[in-house]
Amino acid sequence: MLPISLTNHQWSDPITALFISTSAVCVTGLSVVDVGKYYSFFGEFVVALLAQIGGLGYMTATTFLLLILGRRFGLKDKLALQQSLDMPGISGVLQLVKSIIGATLLFELTGAFLLLGVFVPQLGWNLQAIWFSVFHSVSAFNNAGFGLYADSFVKFVESPLLNFTITGLIIFGGIGYQAIMELFFWGRSRLGRNHAASLRPDRFMFSLNFKIVTTTTLALLVIGTVAILITEFNNLDTLGNLSWNGKLLAAWFQSVTTRTAGFNTIDNGKLGSAALFVTIALMFVGASPGSTGGGIKTTTIRILTGVTRAVLQGQSSVILFNRQIPMALIMKAIAVFLGSLSVVVVSTILLTLFDPTIPFVQLFFEVVSAFATVGLSTGITAQLSVGGKLVLIGTMYIGRVGILMLMSTLISENARSVIRYPEEELLVG
Repeated sequence: MLPISLTNHQWSDPITALFISTSAVCVTGLSVVDVGKYYSFFGEFVVALLAQIGGLGYMTATTFLLLILGRRFGLKDKLALQQSLDMPGISGVLQLVKSIIGATLLFELTGAFLLLGVFVPQLGWNLQAIWFSVFHSVSAFNNAGFGLYADSFVKFVESPLLNFTITGLIIFGGIGYQAIMELFFWGRSRLGRNHAASLRPDRFMFSLNFKIVTTTTLALLVIGTVAILITEFNNLDTLGNLSWNGKLLAAWFQSVTTRTAGFNTIDNGKLGSAALFVTIALMFVGASPGSTGGGIKTTTIRILTGVTRAVLQGQSSVILFNRQIPMALIMKAIAVFLGSLSVVVVSTILLTLFDPTIPFVQLFFEVVSAFATVGLSTGITAQLSVGGKLVLIGTMYIGRVGILMLMSTLISENARSVIRYPEEELLVG
């Protein structure tokens, strides 16, 4: 809110400041103002810093600061870290935090260096070009979606360097740190840097989490690209006037950015109904566990599809990559899906009550974008009433914290009962 944060050196509106702060910490990217024009360099730096902290996660960022200060970690601290990182145990959590910080800096610095090739030719070799490169690299890797251009990256729709750099950062930021670490150790073993692994490289085995995350992400990216290309191919307001290469780049970028990134190279407000529905579906699924993205996560949708396949095939267990999925994980996936769907439904109803003049599909799109911490918009965010903005603030917060974690803080856990009740059949479907 401070005058130093704004280009006009006036105090900011509290709701605007709260909305932008929430959107940044929750790495969403929805904005009620033009960030590049509304905020000064100091304000933009605050937005980038909040997005960085939000992408790392509160516990990871706090742990990093405490490590710098030289504080020793007790059992309680390690347990909190283990829960925030969704690890099976507390062994190696501090080392994982250090690896997360290192990987983050590596990807963001690499992205900033590559983006110099995009912004220097346009802005010249100056501090502004460097800042644009750093800001957008941080925003992309953390899946924040904030841009310093009013139209995001529409003017770069046919730039291969920007498209592949931004989408690369989004994908790696969205697959999760554990998957990145596994990929790193696999690459190191294959290159023979680890002597023991180089003797028997075939002994390196990817975890089930890595296999599900990478294959599901790849499948969704391909499906999304093809769906956007088909539905928008002749739309003159989006892909219609682009060359073949431009159409492919734009469809690819749109497919990637719906996975909780929030950038765009085409105008989302001019997408057809079919493309809007495809985008909503991809946004709801979101990124992967332990990543900078939101949504119900790729593992959840993969488990649910596995359950459906098992029922259709008459199987009594869910098998993925020759591994049986525990019933506890299946129940968790169902709870995540139903809880997330409930939040989206309630938020959409509230938004339609506060802003009844805005078309329903645009409000629905906005809610899913907020819950999945995507940041894509059809252009109505700034038009929302104060009540509508507060609804989106709450939706973004729930989406980033996680529906199960929020519910667990509100509902006390019952003691496990030793009583087993008799089973009884009922009609389903």
